Amino acid sequence: MANILIVDDEPCICDMLAKLVRRMGHEAACAHTLEAGMATVLASPCDAVLLDVQMPDGNGLHMLPKIRNCASSPEVIIMTGFGSSDGAELAIKNGAWDYIQKDDSPTKIKLLLQRVLQYRGTLNSVSPPARALHLDGIIGGSEAMRACYDQVAQAAVSDAGVLLTGETGTGKELFAFAIHSNSDRAASDFVVVDCAALPETLVESVLFGHEKGAYTGADHARQGLVGQAHRGTLFLDEIGELPPAVQKVFLRVLQEHRYRPVGARREVESAFRLIAATNCDLDAMSRNGTFRKDLLFRIRSLCIHLPPLRARGEDIKALTNHHIVRTCERREIDVKGTSPDFHDIMGRYGWPGNVRELINALENAISAAHNEDILFSRHIPEYIRIQVAKASLPRESAPVRPMEKQPLPDGLPSFKSHRRKVLAQAEKAYLERLTALTRGDVRAACRISRLSRSRFYELIRHYGISLS
Repeated sequence: MANILIVDDEPCICDMLAKLVRRMGHEAACAHTLEAGMATVLASPCDAVLLDVQMPDGNGLHMLPKIRNCASSPEVIIMTGFGSSDGAELAIKNGAWDYIQKDDSPTKIKLLLQRVLQYRGTLNSVSPPARALHLDGIIGGSEAMRACYDQVAQAAVSDAGVLLTGETGTGKELFAFAIHSNSDRAASDFVVVDCAALPETLVESVLFGHEKGAYTGADHARQGLVGQAHRGTLFLDEIGELPPAVQKVFLRVLQEHRYRPVGARREVESAFRLIAATNCDLDAMSRNGTFRKDLLFRIRSLCIHLPPLRARGEDIKALTNHHIVRTCERREIDVKGTSPDFHDIMGRYGWPGNVRELINALENAISAAHNEDILFSRHIPEYIRIQVAKASLPRESAPVRPMEKQPLPDGLPSFKSHRRKVLAQAEKAYLERLTALTRGDVRAACRISRLSRSRFYELIRHYGISLS
């Protein structure tokens, strides 16, 4: 018997789903707010949660990661009365089992719950013992990072290809090495290939090696990087930069784990495990023909997306302290302390260059401090302090030009069509501001606007406004 929690503010929906769950032979509990739902999950183990999006005290999608991170780690099925593609994407990325409409048939909901519970039963029967991960150089305890650590653990016990995605500076090479060092291949080589730095005329020679005399200047035979990774891990950084001609050759190497060095008569075997990384949109590149679709499918058996630093702000202080110690020790100077205003500025900056930019900023700050023992905000690079200062100021609105100074078009529309257009623009602007103010809370939006729920849904559907 499983425990199912239903989180919905409509009693009739809760009653209907609770009856369905009990007819399946399971226990059902209901909560009418996100706060009550979270308290229920924390108080007792739960196998699955049916979670509404629009709740009186917030958006269910924002609560999803917290529910998934509870001790019982229940599976979550998102239910919504007004679905959107953006909401579906956000739900799946945050670990939802599925994203369904409230008006879906009870049979579909029943089948979903059966699959969830079957999956939970499989996990309980074959769950391996937990093992400590070696995460040298990776700092962060935020929810986003903990999700990545779970994926590293999953990748480490597999030999499947891994694709690491994320912005420049998010630590893709560190994560690739963490997967390697926690796998059965840890005793063998971890070979890094920077695809963006490969000389185009020598790509095959660098990757696959060459025989003596294979080309002018080849005075002796040389083993390629693929050969060096035999029984170990081959890490292709920025794989999107791999030339199209080499993509075709490399696809066969991945399939057969055999290759021919330049100028050789016989093929050589290399039992490497591939981890690739990119900051490019490989799906878009495959659509426009600059990256092979078959290679893309081959390299992303497992996909781990690394969050940008701005999405894990709670890690910034720990990262800052870690790299201050590391930098001072490398320079053989006393470790510098930090003032509250130093951490305040570091925490308020957006870090478009991610961890790499943070490390560079700390290097500059330590240099600027010279013999001073404490780092203050004035030691932080000027461009960062300027950005933070600008962001703290209210936005300047553009001056409104008087109506009489605006030139009239030669051909005016009819008064009725002009009024209809202006009213539509005003309605859309009002609804956008309303949904932003209420953060997608339908009940609050209806209370403020004095619109009925059905009329509200009709209007946001008409103007294409998303609630999530």
